[in-house]
Amino acid sequence: MEPPHLTAFVAVVDIGSFTRAAARLRISQPTVTARVKALEHHLGSQLLERLPTGPRVTAAGAALLPYAREIIALTERARAAVAAGGEPHGHVDVGTVESLTSYRLLPMIEHIYLRYPKVQISLHSSACGETITRVREGRLDCAFFVDAVGGREDLETRILCPEPLVLVADQDHPLVHAREVGVDDLVHATLIRADSGADYHLEFERLIGLDVAVDRPRVFELDSIDAAKRSAAAGLGMALLPTVAVADELARGELHRIPWRPPFEVCTQVAWRRVGTGHPAVTALVETATKVIAEQGAE
Repeated sequence: MEPPHLTAFVAVVDIGSFTRAAARLRISQPTVTARVKALEHHLGSQLLERLPTGPRVTAAGAALLPYAREIIALTERARAAVAAGGEPHGHVDVGTVESLTSYRLLPMIEHIYLRYPKVQISLHSSACGETITRVREGRLDCAFFVDAVGGREDLETRILCPEPLVLVADQDHPLVHAREVGVDDLVHATLIRADSGADYHLEFERLIGLDVAVDRPRVFELDSIDAAKRSAAAGLGMALLPTVAVADELARGELHRIPWRPPFEVCTQVAWRRVGTGHPAVTALVETATKVIAEQGAE
């Protein structure tokens, strides 16, 4: 399998068009078609269905896709490694969630850019579950996320620090002024969901019975830490958020703690694919994150 053939195949799948894939690759459309056909002939399987609405990946093509992405990435890294002479280098696509981008990762990126001038980082924010999926598919090189600790198939993970959670609301919320708050008190309170893809949110909702409740309260699904904070401060409900993300608002009195502590723990973690040849820039990034985030926790 030749890298140009794999590159053409991946481009067609990603863009959904032979013509637009050719434009992206800066080659002719017949060349893209010929390369995909050569790859299909080599593998003895049809990878793409040619339909009037555009190409559609077959089961065989879907099975090939993550390997094709990895081969292309390794080829590019091999070329860059020779040019860089062993120094960490290259472009790293990093998945993250909003709370970490703002409150954990910017010092790490600053450190990387000052120490490794040949490394370029692009951050892509999305929900936790989507970010992990994109790492598995080879669309992201690694991902930082906040969640419960647990094994993730085919991925390497590292725990960077505990990430305490706090349940917050506005000053007039009835639970803010309670001496004690139990699970039964939370069942009928409106919930503002800031990261619906995170396992800890699912665990919290199971704990208060939202997954089985017949007369369940309203749930605002925002997928944004800032929007969740503003909504909670405006009196729209309670939100379960990383403490680091609301520390300033709590100090200023814009948000208030509900006196309840979740009976489960979550951590800031990083995940990357298990491959035979490591990406030196990803290795440098993980080691830097380990050091910088540990220093944040020690402050």
